[in-house]
Amino acid sequence: MEQFNFDIRLIFAILNGKVSAAINRKLSRNFRQNGLEITPEQWTVLIFLWEKDGVTQQELCNATFKDKPSMTRLIDNMERQHLVVRISDKKDRRTNLIHLTRDGKELEERARGIANRTLMEALQGVSAEELRIGQDVLKKVFFNTRD
Repeated sequence: MEQFNFDIRLIFAILNGKVSAAINRKLSRNFRQNGLEITPEQWTVLIFLWEKDGVTQQELCNATFKDKPSMTRLIDNMERQHLVVRISDKKDRRTNLIHLTRDGKELEERARGIANRTLMEALQGVSAEELRIGQDVLKKVFFNTRD
């Protein structure tokens, strides 16, 4: 293996979620400043449901890399905010399907706009080529370390 010259603290800071945490803070602030009372975690669930409504909690766990107890809390909070509703699966009464409410559906356009602006702010000064390389590198790290 070739020898790399790198700052191990910086590499671990990036790979341990410092960038993700900073983007989530900015996204959260941008949602609040624009009158949306949703969190970045709720945003990841909403994105999935906007694409495919009426899914199991396990599907949401798989899509968002969250464990079941975390997802249960997240869905509980989203139900209290009238963003989603649990409905028993007609084929299997033990399973609930998570559906968007009208309020959850109506958030989509505004939330996507805010998230896109946040991403553009985060990527300011990053070229398309740098972004592609960064994606490729992080994808390799992810696949090398997943369970």
